[in-house]
Amino acid sequence: MGKPERILVWTFMIAAAVALAPPRPDLKHNSQSGSGLKSDCAGNLMRVTLDKALAVGNQLEVEAINGTKFVALTPSLAAQCGYSMESDPWGNTRIYTSLMGCYVDNKDDETFNAGLRLYMYHHENPSDMVNHDVTKKCSYTRWASREILCERNYMEVSHHMAKPAEAKGQAETQINATPGESDGAQGIWKMTFYTPDPVPMVLREAIQAGYAAMTTTNRLVVRSPYDTAETTSEEVAGVPMAVLKVSAYYKASDGLRTVNMAAACPTGGVLYTEGVISWYVPRRVTPLVDGNFKILEMFMGINGQRLDTSQMAARGYTLSTTEFHIIVEIPVGSPDGYYKSHAPDYQYHITYSVEPMLEVLWRAEDTQDDTRYKILFPITTPLMPSPPHIKDDTVPQDRMFTLYVGTFLHDVALTNVTFSTGVLTVQESMTRGFSVQEYSFSNGSKSFSLQVPFDADVVLKHNPERLVTSYFLPLVFGFVTLPEETPFALSVDLQASLQDVVLPTISGSCDQNNFYIIVEYGSQGPSFQTLVGSQQLTPELMETYNFAENNTHFSFVVQDRANGSVFELTTADSLRARLDVVLVDYVNYWVLADLSLTCSFPYRITGCNPNGTMTALVFKMESVPNLDMSMLTLTDQSCKPVFSNARFGVFAFNFFDNFMLYENEISLNNGAAYMSPVDPEYRHKISCYYVVNDTQTVAFNSEPINKQPAAEIGSGQLMVQMRLAEDSSYDFFYQAEAYPVVKYLRQPLYFEVELMYSTDPQLELILENCWATLHEDRTSLPSWDIIVDGCVNRDDSYVTVFHPVVMDTRVAVPSHVKRFSMQMFTFTEDGEVLKDEIHVHCDAMVCNANGDADDSCRGQCVNPTGTKPYSQQGRKEAQTPATEGSSLLDQSC
Repeated sequence: MGKPERILVWTFMIAAAVALAPPRPDLKHNSQSGSGLKSDCAGNLMRVTLDKALAVGNQLEVEAINGTKFVALTPSLAAQCGYSMESDPWGNTRIYTSLMGCYVDNKDDETFNAGLRLYMYHHENPSDMVNHDVTKKCSYTRWASREILCERNYMEVSHHMAKPAEAKGQAETQINATPGESDGAQGIWKMTFYTPDPVPMVLREAIQAGYAAMTTTNRLVVRSPYDTAETTSEEVAGVPMAVLKVSAYYKASDGLRTVNMAAACPTGGVLYTEGVISWYVPRRVTPLVDGNFKILEMFMGINGQRLDTSQMAARGYTLSTTEFHIIVEIPVGSPDGYYKSHAPDYQYHITYSVEPMLEVLWRAEDTQDDTRYKILFPITTPLMPSPPHIKDDTVPQDRMFTLYVGTFLHDVALTNVTFSTGVLTVQESMTRGFSVQEYSFSNGSKSFSLQVPFDADVVLKHNPERLVTSYFLPLVFGFVTLPEETPFALSVDLQASLQDVVLPTISGSCDQNNFYIIVEYGSQGPSFQTLVGSQQLTPELMETYNFAENNTHFSFVVQDRANGSVFELTTADSLRARLDVVLVDYVNYWVLADLSLTCSFPYRITGCNPNGTMTALVFKMESVPNLDMSMLTLTDQSCKPVFSNARFGVFAFNFFDNFMLYENEISLNNGAAYMSPVDPEYRHKISCYYVVNDTQTVAFNSEPINKQPAAEIGSGQLMVQMRLAEDSSYDFFYQAEAYPVVKYLRQPLYFEVELMYSTDPQLELILENCWATLHEDRTSLPSWDIIVDGCVNRDDSYVTVFHPVVMDTRVAVPSHVKRFSMQMFTFTEDGEVLKDEIHVHCDAMVCNANGDADDSCRGQCVNPTGTKPYSQQGRKEAQTPATEGSSLLDQSC
């Protein structure tokens, strides 16, 4: 480490000082040391220590107290006059004053009064300035014949002057000479510097060149900054050194005298091994020693203060000598230094800084003159990479990323985090629900933690397996070092996998004509494609299949003979068909769910007509995938289908003569060239039994008609079906497996009652009475009337509404269907719900729409009475329907 780097420390810290002290505004004045400010004597130096608690956030200016005057210390004047300052980045500051300094009150080279005035102010408000006056009286009498002081910004050498006897009796107190005073007052006439060529200067020229030279009561002092033109560089025992050699001519009472003076200060010699700083100083400083010498004393110190052996041992310091060097060893991280964070190229590094002192006293054997050699040498290690450790504490079952990053020095701050969606400050991250914490440790280091839920929008997801989700959290932490606010970044990619996928499910049912399919979404919503048979469910097919969806599921309806179904088996009166539905992952093409729904639908496969004709409907079976329906024939291979497509074919034919039984066979022409040898043989035998030629005897007699004929009362079975529709469109109905249906109170219930398997338009279905019970038994109590004598219950404040029925693709005869709606309710007693379930029952009549009939068959609610039959009276004792909550619904007819 070279001396020019050390000079920059002073320049940086007091750059705000000016050459002359300007007029100051009204100041808050504190004399001597306040809290965080102290002064002490350290050998031939006076030291002022300023704690960061006093200096933090403030700018500092320093003035030397010179009697009643105050002199602003610029960097050049400080080096010339024996002042130096060392400060860490947080404001801990040490100011050193040489007891031979320009503005020190020197009494006979024994007692020294040094004083400084410190100005502190915030850069945002310079007028709000506080000053502290620091004065210290130091006693120092252990002067060696020659004293050499190597400070961070200057070299100083002083020699004892031999005084003639007549010089005794002069004034004991003498103010040290300052640059700019007359040559005569100094007693110094001129100086000759050796580079090695001689460079002569009178005193005024030397002072203008940046040197200081003065005489005191007993000593002659010369001081030089490291960057003067006459300072040379020399390597001694492998250690680079700055060297000053000068001859000083001064006036004494007995004539002109000359003193040869030299100073040599190390500018390097530091080695760094793992965890240890080794500082090498030449044992024989050849610019200072000509002959043999003997080391009398050797001390190590820190920050200008000596340490004894016990203090050194406690800190792990060692001081040793070899043939060529004096070696000081300091562990990196010792408590007398400090760490600092840096961010070159946006990467985290640290340095360690410490200021050791070496003080050596030796005696020349030829002259018996003593030399005290004192070096204050600030050391900062090279940049040491310190990549932060990343600790991933994520527990996937907690569905939370948990990350710890560290450790950092105390001068690092986390400013932002970059997520996949953008950059967020720490505060913005916490507002979004992410936990950002800072942890401080007893050794002064710190670390940070971050928690982000798996479900946050900054987390990326994909599925490596059907049931597994992989969660990715890419992060870039943005840090700054303080107080410089130098940025650096740390990239982290977190990943966690969890078996948390809930797959979609498929359910289905059939009626006499259709397949009904319901697909419920899993945990990932509709993130799949749907295959119906071999076809993808496209928007066009959705329209064909009456597709409907909401946030939880979708449904569609497929006709039994639609292209999506396959045929498995036919009998004389039915067709067995199958619908395959498969849900496939978009990305990985995994089968997420599948359903093969097989149903038998009523079909008349063979038609035998009384006129001697016969029809046959044949289907392409799944077992014969390559079958061409147009190539099918009867036994007579010239008889082919009258109609065919890829799915089925129709045969129609007649016959004559008096056969009682007709039998035929549908098969594939054995000569077809396209037949595959692996396809099974296709044969379908059909037959009809006929009485072609027959004679029947019919006997009858007649009677006069006395009255119009009337139908006799007979008996038979009619099927009436009662269903609950999903909404007022009456397009979709709850299937049997959906009961009991959950509904909220006052939610509309849409009922439909239909006369089944009849196409007679002369018939009309009439709802006579409908009521609700608490239990499944239709005669149980309590009960509540809904429809009475074909009309709505006029005692019910929640009015039942009849809905008109018109002909459409499903309703062929509107008079066969009745529709009404009511509001959901529950039975209560004394304010308590008796049971969260109700059952709805209806009595229906089938009437001749065109014939004479009693009141009940004159149409729905032709003659409202408001009075119900005796068999229903007991239900009027039920309580008013409840108005909150939800209930279950069942029905019967």
